[in-house]
Amino acid sequence: MAVINSSRFDFSDYIMKMLNDYGVDVARAMELSIDEVARESVKKLKAESPRSGGKESGKYAKGWTVKFERGRMRSGATIHGKHGTYQLAHLLEFGHAKRTGGRVGGIIHIAPVEQWALDEVQERTVRRLEAGIV
Repeated sequence: MAVINSSRFDFSDYIMKMLNDYGVDVARAMELSIDEVARESVKKLKAESPRSGGKESGKYAKGWTVKFERGRMRSGATIHGKHGTYQLAHLLEFGHAKRTGGRVGGIIHIAPVEQWALDEVQERTVRRLEAGIV
């Protein structure tokens, strides 16, 4: 049995190094998961969005894109519509009032993809860490 001499072995430094290494692995796993899920989310939104935007051209559905954000201590992605369609996205998702009175019902297409993406990033990150794929 080995005896650890406290003057030569600093246990707290060893634990801090292990935790720091694990933190780097978690950050990398999350970054990979966010990249994959963001790209898949754009594909899902393009497939599930209503075909509107100028004589049913599908400009709204085709306009979804992703912008990746990288920082020293963070990583993320923002999915948004091109061509200034943020107002249209809100009206289509939640519905709107008609000129003649009454309301048009919303076509819920963004919320399910958003919830899927949040769950999927977490799931893939945990899977990567458990498998040691970083």
